[in-house]
Amino acid sequence: MEDTNLNSDTAVSNNDVSAFALERQDNGIALLKIDVIDETMNVLKAAFINDISDVLKEIKADSSIKGLVVYSGKDNSFVAGADITMLDQCETAEQAVEIASSGQMIFNQIEQLNIPVVAAINGPCLGGGLELAMACHMRVCSDSNKTVLGLPEVQLGLLPGSGGTQRLPKLVGLQKSLDMMLTGKQLRPKQALKAGLISDVVPLSVLIDVATKMALAGKKKVKRKVGFVEKALESNSFGRKIVFDQATKTVLSKTKGNYPAPLKIIDSIRVGFEKGTARGLAAEAKHFGDLVQTPVSQQLRNLFFATTEMKKEMGVAGVEAAKVNKIGVLGGGLMGGGIAYVSSNNAKVPVRIKDINHDGISNALKYSFDILNKKVKRRFMQKCEMQKQMNTITGTTDYSGFKNVDMIIEAVFEDLALKQNMVADVEANCKDGVIFASNTSSLPIGQIAAKAAKPENVIGLHYFSPVDKMPLAEIIAHETTSDQTISTTVAFAKRQGKTPIVVKDKAGFYVNRILAPYVNEAASILLSGEPIEKIDKAFVKFGFPVGPIQLLDEVGIDIGAKISPILEAELGERFKAPEAFNKLIDDNRKGRKTKKGFYLYTGKKKGGKQVDESVYSLLNVTPASKLSENEITERCVFLLINEAVRCLDEGIIRNPRDGDIGSIFGIGFPPFLGGPFRYLDSLGAEHVIARLTEYQNKYGEHFKPCEALVAMAENKVTCY
Repeated sequence: MEDTNLNSDTAVSNNDVSAFALERQDNGIALLKIDVIDETMNVLKAAFINDISDVLKEIKADSSIKGLVVYSGKDNSFVAGADITMLDQCETAEQAVEIASSGQMIFNQIEQLNIPVVAAINGPCLGGGLELAMACHMRVCSDSNKTVLGLPEVQLGLLPGSGGTQRLPKLVGLQKSLDMMLTGKQLRPKQALKAGLISDVVPLSVLIDVATKMALAGKKKVKRKVGFVEKALESNSFGRKIVFDQATKTVLSKTKGNYPAPLKIIDSIRVGFEKGTARGLAAEAKHFGDLVQTPVSQQLRNLFFATTEMKKEMGVAGVEAAKVNKIGVLGGGLMGGGIAYVSSNNAKVPVRIKDINHDGISNALKYSFDILNKKVKRRFMQKCEMQKQMNTITGTTDYSGFKNVDMIIEAVFEDLALKQNMVADVEANCKDGVIFASNTSSLPIGQIAAKAAKPENVIGLHYFSPVDKMPLAEIIAHETTSDQTISTTVAFAKRQGKTPIVVKDKAGFYVNRILAPYVNEAASILLSGEPIEKIDKAFVKFGFPVGPIQLLDEVGIDIGAKISPILEAELGERFKAPEAFNKLIDDNRKGRKTKKGFYLYTGKKKGGKQVDESVYSLLNVTPASKLSENEITERCVFLLINEAVRCLDEGIIRNPRDGDIGSIFGIGFPPFLGGPFRYLDSLGAEHVIARLTEYQNKYGEHFKPCEALVAMAENKVTCY
């Protein structure tokens, strides 16, 4: 944002390297610019305390300043949050409490200024940035689609520590503030305006002008509409108790007690309401300090740093990606439709879909239409915008319109001959040098490229279902895939909104390879008589979003049946799936997609909520609970860890970080445990080997600890 609205005769803070510059205007309104040096986005640091204290002293001492506008010197963010790295330097909870208390002190000083203070917000206003904005007396936002407001600290296992738990409820109400803080939900400008968080939404070109006029007009409280039910609940202690109790119940139901931050958020708000803001701030700072030191927050912060690092990486270091201006998608099923959507909506490129019939094309188009139509109904986008985007996706039953595509993403059935034919067709009908990216979930890419005229252009690009929601993409390069093909595919996956990991070309790649023994063992436990509901509940309690049996229903039992023989043939006996599962396929039990699987999808409790008891007789199983929840989860999770270590040893993944990201984003490994490699480090290789050996003696050779894991224990090395 350029300072086009500033008087040339302004006085600038005498600290040239400060992130804060105070600039006076003739009209009596001073502008406080935030521009953090050497950062792409503004972030708040503990080191800024002295700088901003000095600026506030200067403001208080100058009677000519009649109002203050706080804005960003960067065009891409107001303040994107606090610098998380400073928390890793805290050796004690008390040090983290001091950071929170310092932030509270500064924001209290801003709030207590006797002149109007307006936050002019453009771009992300998150975490400490929103806490700063809420300490101002008024807030105005640009209508940019980059502008969002929220307190996402819970996603790092933390709470807003600089007054957020006390100020947000006063602005948007108790229930809305709980919803925002307990989920990390971000509001668009119009949503923030409706909620009462901001005073106005204006074009960026007049943002500073409007903020200046607001400051000149004096302090005004934002008025929001309060419904009868909200008023009845929040205006008295009995009603608030109902809200807090319900929030606590919901949190425990969702987190199973694995995440402490949400309960601390509820408590901080409760103290503020019951005992006043000063006590609420003290509780907030204390809880913040305690949370910083928890293993949960440490692992979630590790995950944050890992994903941040990965955003900066290229597919192959030093090799620039080629520009992808248009893509083609082969196959109009759920995967093809999802790929088309993220390519059009996120990557902003035209998409040409090819299917063998018009029904496939219609289904793929409907995938995008349904998602966009929901946005229109919720007023996230206008109907004309939706129509414009839908026009970027077209379909065909031949290769017309494919001459100028830069990348083809294939999403047809898991059949090697079919995929090889697709490669030949693309090479015959598309321009020279087009990238052929296969969405295969298990077939080695080298085999798909075996008959290609230009195998260097063939690569794997494996998505996870549903494509529009799952963040991971596996990029699989075979031996002769060119470096530029790798870098181009990685870059395009990022444009689609994916977090890509580059993996080696071997059956199952990484995610499905570590998932197979995990699911197979859960199936064996089921066949031994453990009830389906008990198995799945044990894993949800452990921290997975769904249990392995429900996961089979969601992914498709038939998909697992196709993958297992490929893995067994390539990698050995330990990947052999229980033969009894063939009976499920014979009975057309493919899961949710056929409304027939392990769970019921019809009747009162439809949607995978109730077990289909008839599956037990089909599998010749008499359900009887015998095993502990710990043994159920440990057997499956330790097999997953064992296979992950094998993958690292074989170079399937580049490093433990990619392995952890892949498992969390690909199959929902509990984020608070950090992924299989961080979890292994926390348990110790010796402990995992001891348990695997015990299960090996009891249940078979597939539990045998791999050589790489044994070497880790012998050499006393960790993954990180």
